[in-house]
Amino acid sequence: MPDHIHVIIFLHEKAGGASPSPTLDDVICAFKSLTSRSCKQQYGVEKMFQRSFAEHIVRDREDYETRRKYIYENPKRWYYNRLNIEK
Repeated sequence: MPDHIHVIIFLHEKAGGASPSPTLDDVICAFKSLTSRSCKQQYGVEKMFQRSFAEHIVRDREDYETRRKYIYENPKRWYYNRLNIEK
């Protein structure tokens, strides 16, 4: 799993002082920009992210728990899949 990340972001109707409230695109773009700039300065890494990203709107508690479990278990799945490939 070292080639991607999973996050759950909670967006609220009103952002403190922001007008208009930031969208998911705004949040992701800011994260990518700040992270890329820091990695370039500290480590000389030129390219960190692809242009797009996958999104899913969590509709209810069950959906949230399914996504949370997937994210939690993803590194273990990646590790064991990689072990099976290298055999």
